[in-house]
Amino acid sequence: MYKIKNVVVLGSGIMGSRIACHFANIGVNVLLLDICPKELLPEEIAKGATLDHPLVRNRIVNDALASTIKASPAALYKKSFLSRIKTGNFEDNMSEIADCDWILEVVVERLDIKKIIFEKVEKYRKPGTLITTNTSGIPIFLMEEGRSEDFKKHFCGVHFFNPPRYLRLMEIIPGTQTSPEVITFLQNYGDLFLGKTTVICKDTPAFIANRIGVFGILYLFHLVEKLGLTVEDVDKLTGPVLGRPKSATFRTCDVVGLDTLVHVANGLKAGLKNDSLKEYFELPKYIAGMMENKWLGYKTKQGFYKKTKNASGKTEILALDLKSLEYRQQQKTKFATLEKTKTIDDLQERMKVLVSGNDLAGEFYRQSFFGLFRYVSERVPEVADELYKIDAAMEAGFGWELGPFESWDVLGVAAFVAEMEKAMMKPSPWVYEMLKNGNATFYKNENGKKLYYNIQSKSYELIPGQEAYTRLQPIRKTKTIWSNSGCSIIDIGDDVICCEFRTKMNTIGGEVVQGVNKAIELAEQNYKGVVIGNEGPNFRCGG
Repeated sequence: MYKIKNVVVLGSGIMGSRIACHFANIGVNVLLLDICPKELLPEEIAKGATLDHPLVRNRIVNDALASTIKASPAALYKKSFLSRIKTGNFEDNMSEIADCDWILEVVVERLDIKKIIFEKVEKYRKPGTLITTNTSGIPIFLMEEGRSEDFKKHFCGVHFFNPPRYLRLMEIIPGTQTSPEVITFLQNYGDLFLGKTTVICKDTPAFIANRIGVFGILYLFHLVEKLGLTVEDVDKLTGPVLGRPKSATFRTCDVVGLDTLVHVANGLKAGLKNDSLKEYFELPKYIAGMMENKWLGYKTKQGFYKKTKNASGKTEILALDLKSLEYRQQQKTKFATLEKTKTIDDLQERMKVLVSGNDLAGEFYRQSFFGLFRYVSERVPEVADELYKIDAAMEAGFGWELGPFESWDVLGVAAFVAEMEKAMMKPSPWVYEMLKNGNATFYKNENGKKLYYNIQSKSYELIPGQEAYTRLQPIRKTKTIWSNSGCSIIDIGDDVICCEFRTKMNTIGGEVVQGVNKAIELAEQNYKGVVIGNEGPNFRCGG
């Protein structure tokens, strides 16, 4: 098939440099290219340099890579891996792509510029070389126009999420003529070598994760205004308590950049013709005010939050008042519903408590899920024929522990549909058809494998890719042969047992050591082997 030893990354911006580092991390040689400067910097003029000087011609790419190396979290696993990245520019080094196995285009999100780059690529690319675009929303079919047959056969979208070393999602978007072999290869390569959750997407606006994720954020923007919640309230409500990242909603916007979010939102608003909830892509007044003030987040040192120093010189982080658009000291968030969940470690049980709350927090959760569930139900089969792809994309791309359909299952599909109807947020007709036919959930487990409801066949089908691993959650209740307060021993079949530890943050203490010793004892008596593992976000905490 294809062997990837050398890749070229076209574009050294925030994503391009980080993608280059991610390939260097796995041992691949990388050629990182960008444009040549059109003007000299004052310090270059002072040194008597000209635009033809090699250091000047590669200044943009070298500065971008240097900035990435300094940034946190680290893009490189080891600083020494930097030796695997060679830099250059589009004018002097484009011919070197003939020696590369994969060409990754990561230039600015403008179709005209991408087409110019592809025109140059066609001059030097050898037939059969993979060529992909990291676009987050430009239709793939538009980028194919004017390209050769061999180019189209080996071309598709491969959308990484930032930072690519840490976020697991890799969306693959086939073009109109992409070879099936290319898609299969990229799917496997992303999984086995790049450490990605690969999701095949349709060529629809913003693909899967950004389509759902950006809607979810904008829906919350409007809901915050409606319910009179603060920035701090929402980040407390939409963070780890809900199985989401610590950055929650508004801190995530600050990290990503409000301008980036608005750009995607405006693109969706303009490109979506038949989206029943298109109105939510209209930006609230406070977002327009922030854009006007250029309060874009970390890149402008202020967004929904602002780091400053108080009168005593101590650093403090202020929060934005969404009504007055003035910064103030952060206010403590306290809701009775959140207090009830403090002792509940199990996310699924915690979610049930959150949506049943009688206070403003409970109302917030119910209304946010009403909109989210309706939206994802209407996106099948528009953005994906299979509903599990939406969950996989949101979990790997946005760091959710449970995707939308998994969350709906936890809260009860039929019961929540009844509540959605009262709120005038009826889901797509296929959900009613599923329930009418006696199918009460979007997923179910059989023999330790996870099945999803297929709306085309109207039956449950195995989620692909489970052949190579065993999931503990579906078999834990029926296959546990021994347990203590922090550890379980589970029969996973083929005369093999698994010692699973589930302590807080998966730390290893006395109960885990006891479990390991017990597993060894049982294996020596009746089994052929022992697996030590768990299904936590991280294998264990500590060094």
